[in-house]
Amino acid sequence: MKISELKAALPTLTAVNFKLPSGVYLPAHFHVTEVGLVTKHFVDCGGVERTETAANFQLWEAGDYDHRLGPQKFLRILQLAEKILGHADLDIEVEYQQATIGKFGLAFDGTDFLLTPKQTACLAPDACGVPEPLFALPQLQVAGCTPGGGCC
Repeated sequence: MKISELKAALPTLTAVNFKLPSGVYLPAHFHVTEVGLVTKHFVDCGGVERTETAANFQLWEAGDYDHRLGPQKFLRILQLAEKILGHADLDIEVEYQQATIGKFGLAFDGTDFLLTPKQTACLAPDACGVPEPLFALPQLQVAGCTPGGGCC
């Protein structure tokens, strides 16, 4: 999800909810404790220099169970962060404390913000000797079957 998509979604909401990949919602009393600009400058395993930049949100919860972050307040936080983020339409990554700090992507389903899993990958498989897959797995197609249709 990009900053512009988040800013467009917030005014349509009456509450801000985040859902973990497991389907569990973050407690309603969560805080956005940081909005920052994260730049990662690195060399991949093939020797190629790379730079990635993203907007980073840190979500946190405390014992203040009456706290609620409304959509308008979240928009004001984003406006304050523009002095750091600039006006680039950056991808968003989210940090949330679990057993250790979890790092997630962000999506929106029209009602809730979804913390999406992030994966590692080799950026230079040819330089590392990562084998090509022997074959591509076919996409299974079941005629007339749709998600939630009860046929699967």
